[in-house]
Amino acid sequence: MPVRLHWFLPTTGDDRDVVGVTARDSLQSRTTARPPTLDYLAQVARAAESAGFEAVLTPTGSDCEDSWLTTAALIPQTSRLKFLVAFRPGVIAPPLAAQMTATYQRLSGGRLLLNVVTGSDADEQRAYGDFLTHDERYVRTEEFLAVLHRAWSGQPYDFEGTHYRVAGGRLRKPPEHRPPVFFGGSSDAALPVAARHADTYLTWGEPPAAVARKIGRVRELAAAEGRELSYGIRLHVISRDTAAEAWAEADRIRDTLDPAAIRAAHERFGRSESSGQRAMAALTGGRTDRLEIHPNLWAGFGLVRPGAGTALVGSHEQVAERIEEYAALGIEHFILSGQPHLEEAIRFGECVRPLLTGRLAAA
Repeated sequence: MPVRLHWFLPTTGDDRDVVGVTARDSLQSRTTARPPTLDYLAQVARAAESAGFEAVLTPTGSDCEDSWLTTAALIPQTSRLKFLVAFRPGVIAPPLAAQMTATYQRLSGGRLLLNVVTGSDADEQRAYGDFLTHDERYVRTEEFLAVLHRAWSGQPYDFEGTHYRVAGGRLRKPPEHRPPVFFGGSSDAALPVAARHADTYLTWGEPPAAVARKIGRVRELAAAEGRELSYGIRLHVISRDTAAEAWAEADRIRDTLDPAAIRAAHERFGRSESSGQRAMAALTGGRTDRLEIHPNLWAGFGLVRPGAGTALVGSHEQVAERIEEYAALGIEHFILSGQPHLEEAIRFGECVRPLLTGRLAAA
């Protein structure tokens, strides 16, 4: 199985700790040592491009800069780097999204990838004006993607669904190359949508056995639809010259976390509507003494960080070995991050990427 490497664009800000959460900060008031200015994000993007990453994932949410505007501003700052733009179907109409993607493809020379985020935090969804239930949001996402693909055809179309209605739709300048759709979600409502509409199914970094079970279910659902998907995983990385150095850094990060913040986060994550978020929380149980949940797989980020909560920790050789272990399961896309994102992109490119050369797919 080939390996395609991607990095992360820290549009919330960057730091040496977990999203800036330290003993001095609460989950509601996060500070970062490096604000997400255009100059800094351009440095990260150029470093990722130089380090050999194919794309950068740009997150979506109320605590970060807008992914569309930020990455559009970075197009002229880079030459070949692709932008995996996360967005939420509930806050944008699909015909407009089709037009935006077509424009983006023309302006960037075909460097757009789409990460469809249905949404997991009910409070944040309501703050965006979205009051649908968890399962209703996935019904809407499926309709959104159906409209998007019809619009990309460039042919006239009508659509009548529960959440969207389009009459006389037509994208007059469809993209020459349709952007691939990356899609995540672990619930029973999410997996069939992925099977029918995604190009790449994404999962967070659970132990390999759990990842194998999940992508196995998606494979079966996709096969029933007559489709084949590729698969990706989202992980942090703490890679050093020796394993001892890497684990010392993981311990340092753990020790910056406020126990009160850990308890509050674990309680909140356990109530989440997101099956994936609850699975991340279950990996630690809110405890700090059993964080290596598989060889070189550390769950410390998930003590306070929503979303991806695990990291590959070890020597450069060990990190490469773990990537190859996931690749053997059928994982092709690795969306990685390390804090600070600037220095860690360079470190990974210089020290880990050469160890994977035999598996790397041509970008």
